[in-house]
Amino acid sequence: MRTIVLGVAAAGLLAACSGDTAKQAKKEAKADALEPGEYEVTDKVDEVRSTDNSTPATAMKAAAAGEASPTSRICVGKDGAIDPKIFAEAGDKCAPTGSYMRGGRLSYQFNCNRAGKGGLSQLVDGKFTADSFEATVTTSTYFSGPGDYALSRTLTGKRVGDCPAAQPEAAQ
Repeated sequence: MRTIVLGVAAAGLLAACSGDTAKQAKKEAKADALEPGEYEVTDKVDEVRSTDNSTPATAMKAAAAGEASPTSRICVGKDGAIDPKIFAEAGDKCAPTGSYMRGGRLSYQFNCNRAGKGGLSQLVDGKFTADSFEATVTTSTYFSGPGDYALSRTLTGKRVGDCPAAQPEAAQ
């Protein structure tokens, strides 16, 4: 009798735990968009290398061992898509040439222009759940002068809450 009671209790505990695990697995397995809200994004530069034997024309530098990566915050809107600006370097003007974000996979392609330098392309490949993402961004440049480079970096984002309310414009 004692064995039966212990078996029923164990089965009850297992069923209670597996419900939470099943909900979490479903949330992570089939996400077709990110949950709207504010995301903290970490941007780690993995590698920067010159492709024309000159100094790379970028402010980004590979992170040293143990060095903290810079973070920023973005808002994901009701459509659940990541704002492509997060992938571009400051000042670059980019236009998407392709995008895919479904079933936990994301892929973006951009052609960009950097004022006074020329063009570059970015390929973004990653995965996401309902409340987080991780993507590898590969940048290649084709500038009109020296400074061409290849850059690889990893962006990770995690939802931290709702987006701050829009600030009203100051009366003029």
